Amino acid sequence: RSLLLLAAALLSSLCSVLAAAALYELGRAVLRRRREAFLAALLFSLSPASVFLAAAYSESMFACLAFGAMWELERGHGWRSGMLFCLASGVRANGVLNAGFLLYSRGKSFALRLQAGPGPLRQLPRLWKQLLSLASAAVLTCAGIFLPFALFQFYAYLRFCEAGPGPEPSVPQLLVQLARDRGYRLAATAGVKPPWCSYRFPVIYSYIQDSYWDVGFLRYFKLRQIPNFLLALPVTLLSSWAAWTYVAANPWHCLTLGLERRKSEEEKPRAGFCCPAVFVYVVHATVLLVFGFLCMHVQVLTRFLGSSSPILYWFCAHLLQEHEPLLQSEGTDDQIVAPRSEKSLLASSPGSCVRGMSENPLVRLLMNYRLMTPLSRCLLGFFLSYWLLGLILHCNFWPWT
Repeated sequence: RSLLLLAAALLSSLCSVLAAAALYELGRAVLRRRREAFLAALLFSLSPASVFLAAAYSESMFACLAFGAMWELERGHGWRSGMLFCLASGVRANGVLNAGFLLYSRGKSFALRLQAGPGPLRQLPRLWKQLLSLASAAVLTCAGIFLPFALFQFYAYLRFCEAGPGPEPSVPQLLVQLARDRGYRLAATAGVKPPWCSYRFPVIYSYIQDSYWDVGFLRYFKLRQIPNFLLALPVTLLSSWAAWTYVAANPWHCLTLGLERRKSEEEKPRAGFCCPAVFVYVVHATVLLVFGFLCMHVQVLTRFLGSSSPILYWFCAHLLQEHEPLLQSEGTDDQIVAPRSEKSLLASSPGSCVRGMSENPLVRLLMNYRLMTPLSRCLLGFFLSYWLLGLILHCNFWPWT
C-alpha cells in the first residue's frame, strides 16, 4: 500500500512538471510573448489547486495531456493533438469538451480559405471535396475523443445491467459493508437492476452524480452552501474578468467568432492575452465556468478550471505584466529571452541556481512583496493562500475545493 501511494504521488508530480512545460510552450505559441508564457507556467507551479496536482488525483495527468494536445494543435499536428485529447478524455470526463478545439480549428481554416478571394469559388467541386474531407476528419477525431467515455459507459452497463448467471465477483467484506452503510449498489448482484439501466441513454455517470452527489442545475444554490460559494469566488471573479477583458478588447472578433480574415492581423499579428488566438481558449474557459457554477459543486471550480484551461494563468500573468512596475522595469520582452537568462535557469552549479532564482520573476515579486501594487498582492495572495490552505485542509480530510 505504501509503494502504491508513493508511486501515485511521484506520477502526479511528474505529470505536474510536464503540464507546466506544456503550458509554457502553449503560451509561447499562442501569446507570442515568452515572458508572459514563462510567468504563466510559474503561476501554474504555484496553482491554487496544487494539492490536487500533487496528490493521487487525475488533475495533473489531465492537465499534462490537455495542455500538450492544445500545443500540438497550435503547431498544426492535428492527429497527434487528437490522440492526446482522446487520452485526456479517458482520464477525466470533461475532456470530451476539448473536441471543440479540433472542430473550431478545422472550421476556421475552411472559413479563411473561403475568404482568400474569388479563386476558390471557381473551383467549387474541389472546394466541396475539401469540405467533405475536413468534415470527415473532424467527425473521426471527435469520435475518438468521445470513445473512452462511451467505452466506460458500456463497461458499466455490462457489469450492472447485464449480469450473467455466473458466480458473483469476490468483493472484500470491508467494501461490502461500506456499500451497505452508504446505500451503494454492488455490481453483478442478483436482484432488481438499477433504474438507469432502463434509460433511453443508460449513462451511469450522470446517474451517480444525480443520485449520490446531488449534482444538478441550480441544486447547489442553498443558504448552507454560502461558504463553498465563497471558496469559489476568487476563481469565478478572475475567470469572468478574463472573459470580459477579452470581449471588451475584441468585440468584433468575438461577434464573428474569429472567422473573419483581417489584413492587419496577417501583416503584424497581435501578441499578448488579447490577441486573436486566445479567443477559443476564452470560450472554453467560459463554458467550463458557467457549467461548473450552475450545475456542479461550486467549490471544485478552482481545481476544475485550474487543471482544464490555461486562461486563469494567462490572465493573471497578463495582469502582473501590465500593472506591476517591478516587472515592467525589467525591459522589453525581447530582452528577457536572452540566451544567458535561459542558460542560467538551467545550469546546475550552486551559483547559477542562486542567479536563476533572482531572475525568476515570481520569486522576485515575493521577495519584494511590500513594494508590489495592491492588485499583485491580491493575485499572489490568492495563489499562495489556496496553495497553503489546500495542503493543510485537504491532507487532514477537511472540506476543501
